[in-house]
Amino acid sequence: MNADQAGSDWLTTALAEVTRDPDSITRAFAFAARRVGRAPRQPDADPSGVVHGTVDDAARAALVVALADAVGTGPDCADRLASLYRQGDAAERRGVLRGLDALTQRGSLGDGDAAALVAAGLDLAADALRTNDPSLVAAAVGPFGARYLDQHTWRHAVLKLVFQGVSLDAVSDLDARADAELDRMARDFAAERRAAGREVPTDLDRLTARPSTTRE
Repeated sequence: MNADQAGSDWLTTALAEVTRDPDSITRAFAFAARRVGRAPRQPDADPSGVVHGTVDDAARAALVVALADAVGTGPDCADRLASLYRQGDAAERRGVLRGLDALTQRGSLGDGDAAALVAAGLDLAADALRTNDPSLVAAAVGPFGARYLDQHTWRHAVLKLVFQGVSLDAVSDLDARADAELDRMARDFAAERRAAGREVPTDLDRLTARPSTTRE
């Protein structure tokens, strides 16, 4: 059996175990990278795995979905994910954020029962955005961040990625959320770089010439 198959088999078993015993997610989260590996999901476009995530990110995201299926998307799930994030290392924290992305894409956070989970997710995303870890910042601006982050926080997250040299391909719904204020901020940042004799990141071009309306 090759490593990929062994990792896939482990994940299948771990998902079933979380369904039977939600508490088992703690151990599964800790062991995920050893079982499935840490390779980038899109090695050609994103060899570091920062932009599109890693194999263990995806495994942990699947575990989060299994947890939500097992316990629902109410306060219990919110508490469990907050605990996984707070007690985890950077990779495990990314896994929680990617899991929130997966739940968002599946439409699992759209009803009132998920209000506590959304609130917890926003707290975790805010924590990630305060770090200097590009992989955490990138994970915080995925589908969950695109759907739930307020515009002020989202704008600064986007510019932080540019400052860190991370491709804006990491940002979900960039074109839909970019606005005139982000355009202004990007131009100011570019002017500051030029005045300091520093290179202007090419991704700043993606943030200019936006619609004239400014979001709140």
